[in-house]
Amino acid sequence: MDLDLRQGNTGSLSEDTFRRLSNIMKDHFFPKKSYLFWEGDTSDKLFFVKSGSVKITKSTHEGKEFTLYVFQAGDLICHGSPLVQTKHSYTAEIMESATIGIMDQQDVQELIYQHPTISHDFIKWLGTQHLITQSKLRDLLFFGKHAALCSTILRLCNSYGEKVGDHIVIRQKLTHLELSNMISATRESVNRMIIELRAQDVLEYKDGIIKVKDLSYFEDSCHCETCSSEICRM
Repeated sequence: MDLDLRQGNTGSLSEDTFRRLSNIMKDHFFPKKSYLFWEGDTSDKLFFVKSGSVKITKSTHEGKEFTLYVFQAGDLICHGSPLVQTKHSYTAEIMESATIGIMDQQDVQELIYQHPTISHDFIKWLGTQHLITQSKLRDLLFFGKHAALCSTILRLCNSYGEKVGDHIVIRQKLTHLELSNMISATRESVNRMIIELRAQDVLEYKDGIIKVKDLSYFEDSCHCETCSSEICRM
């Protein structure tokens, strides 16, 4: 596969591990708004995003949706353990039409048993995913919704941002509702916060495209701990 390992979350996997995983992938195309899996489905597969994007969501009993992760090309999706078959705790929805390399858990297990270095790579990969989750919990729980939104915008910059002059343009279009689902807030509160950020001239928002004009403002607002871009991502 000619995809750069560093493009997504698989940088901790060696080239040999990635090559062996690529050999057992079966490509499937998923249109926008279709689903990879639903909460409660048996977790017996691993997924590699070759194109498009996927969001991982959790719904409350009241029907409120919370977006936990957003994966794009180059990302591996494995919630749980590659060695233990469980039930999915989340739902995976296709945000943009995607080509997904699907691996059966049993095939991955056989690779791990045959090649112990793959097990070592997966331990490193799982450790990084835990750090991402911990940093998101910190940002969402400790400093309020404004800081949570600022943190999410920083993560979007690292995942989708493009440097344009002195600004960063987030190429992934996002509605206020989608942003609110990322920080477990109401759409109305996100709308107010976006208006305030625009009034302070630190951000522009038009037709779903966010332009960050003052990155340091967002870092200060969320008490940024200067995590690497490998951790500070969607």
